[in-house]
Amino acid sequence: MAETIIQWLLDSDEPWTRYRTMMDLLGFSEDDPRVQEARHELLEYADVKRMIEECRAWPGYPLKRHNDAGHPLYKFSTLADFGVRRDDPGMSVGMDAVLAHPSLEGPFQVVVHIPKAYGGTDEDMWTWMACDSPTLLYALMAMGVSEDSRIHQAVDHLVGLAEENGWRCHAAPELGKFRGPGRKDDPCPIANVYMLKTMSLCQDLLDSPAASVGLEMLLGHWEKQAERKIYLFGIGTDFKKLKYPFVWYDILHVLDVLSRYSKTHKDPRFLGMVKTITNQADDKGRYTAGSMYQTWKGWSFADKKQPSPWLTFLVLRILKRIGM
Repeated sequence: MAETIIQWLLDSDEPWTRYRTMMDLLGFSEDDPRVQEARHELLEYADVKRMIEECRAWPGYPLKRHNDAGHPLYKFSTLADFGVRRDDPGMSVGMDAVLAHPSLEGPFQVVVHIPKAYGGTDEDMWTWMACDSPTLLYALMAMGVSEDSRIHQAVDHLVGLAEENGWRCHAAPELGKFRGPGRKDDPCPIANVYMLKTMSLCQDLLDSPAASVGLEMLLGHWEKQAERKIYLFGIGTDFKKLKYPFVWYDILHVLDVLSRYSKTHKDPRFLGMVKTITNQADDKGRYTAGSMYQTWKGWSFADKKQPSPWLTFLVLRILKRIGM
């Protein structure tokens, strides 16, 4: 990593970028005064405090589409990415609200609204699907809730849903035969991304059979990208644009997850994805969003005209994980 790029990140006005750069790229201790200062600024940052308030009001409004980047579901996961923890001011209220709604099977529930036209009831209801509950589980675990028995039950149930080709479109029993618009026996790409991200926080699952089939599902989809979409998820021009937050199925999200597993690091398919991203750097090694969520307008990672410190950090962290 070029020292000039690292310095650019450390000079950023984004405290989450400075904090994670020191922790993940430079290996600083949490006790380092510079780290503590960045964390303090992170927690005092107006937009971060606003997100924490949205999480405090969980469940918020009903989730009607799973790529709704403005939903509190993705405020939880973004705060987790930034490094916010359960014991930070205001955070425990929202997390306790999530923990208060486990399903009978184990996965944590979200309030959703599924129209009858799509197999739902046209009513708001607490339930879970493989394209929402793993994100909550990831956020809870990343923020420091891991020893709770409800966490273990949720992990066990969701991991146990893996099939020979990865995770399919699974949902709570009360949703009956509801599933996404794809072939019944196909894996769901985004469910595999979410599950692998969650499992990466469990040391004993990194080399599990479930992880292996999930990784192969994602790598295989990249390898056969020209053949067909799976559950409407394709790998085309839009997929290859850099985008954050990690909400849906795009290259940076997928690669961030794959890079958490050492067994992928020398796979030519994985390295092909890495090259697709690194080819997007400017002449100074910085990265700019190729796509954005309008609800995040104003953040550097949602600016398609200027290099983003946070996006640059995310790419550099992937490269550090694989020794590049």
